[in-house]
Amino acid sequence: MLDRVSSALSNESGVVASSVYAQGRRVADIPIEEAGSWAARPGHVVWIGLFEPSQELLQRVQSQLKLHPLAIEDAAKAHQQPKIEQYGDALFIVARTAQILDGRIAFGETHLFVGKGYVVSVRHGASASYSTVRERCEACPSVLSHGEDYILYAILDFVVDNYAPVLEEINKEVDAIEGSISKTTLGQEAIDRLYTLRRELLRLRNAAVPLLDVCQRLEHAEVIAIDKAMQPHFRDVTDHIRRVREEIDTLREVLAFAFEASLMTGQMAQIEITRQLAAWAAILAVPTAIAGIYGMNFEHMPELKWQYGYFIVLGGIAIICTALYAWFRRHNWL
Repeated sequence: MLDRVSSALSNESGVVASSVYAQGRRVADIPIEEAGSWAARPGHVVWIGLFEPSQELLQRVQSQLKLHPLAIEDAAKAHQQPKIEQYGDALFIVARTAQILDGRIAFGETHLFVGKGYVVSVRHGASASYSTVRERCEACPSVLSHGEDYILYAILDFVVDNYAPVLEEINKEVDAIEGSISKTTLGQEAIDRLYTLRRELLRLRNAAVPLLDVCQRLEHAEVIAIDKAMQPHFRDVTDHIRRVREEIDTLREVLAFAFEASLMTGQMAQIEITRQLAAWAAILAVPTAIAGIYGMNFEHMPELKWQYGYFIVLGGIAIICTALYAWFRRHNWL
């Protein structure tokens, strides 16, 4: 659901919100064509939010804020890796977003243009609306008065925080899989799901972990012009990403163990069945061997003329088979 902050002036396809702030308070909602003049005013910050904008809209924003053409070219494509690039005094940042959709992780991208007097966010694909970020910032003018640096931090922090619900959903599914392993051997469908979850966690790791480098460069901004008072905030985002990485690694290890435990459970079941078959084969071998011997058509064989030979043989078979059955039961083969 798109943000509902923008006014009728900026209510066009692709434009989510377009507002100008001064001293942490919203001054007005503005059309794209006024963004450049407002951004040039001292103490003012233009914050524009775009969702899957057209090339024509990006070019209009570029002409107003003098954005670098290479950054605009990247922002038009939703297949970028997380990164940070500096063009003069302006920054271009790419972050990967994630959501759970239909039981699977769907990925999106957020491209951020940050410069003196402006912040432009461009969203592609699966991503939570940044209206929450805007509302939180507007509710606290004292922190929003830090300008574009705080807006950049707020958006990156929101992106990283939204990895948590994804991991929580996967964690629930992993717990369910772990619980089922102790009760039964996993079927082919469950094993396929294990592979899928591990693959999606790897993709999530590849999306989240590169943000460490982005935030560390913002935290230790010797070249990038970031307010020193804001640098500790980016350290906080860095810590969040590390926790996300650790949780992803833990979940992947648990899934690997679950798969190995499932294999071991299946092997134990096969061994148990093999033992039972071997035990019954040994028991049935006794009457089979005796019947085979006395079924031979020789005229002169011992005990053939015994009056009670038939009953003695049957009794001997029963005794031997019973003894074997008791022995196998005692050794947990049956």
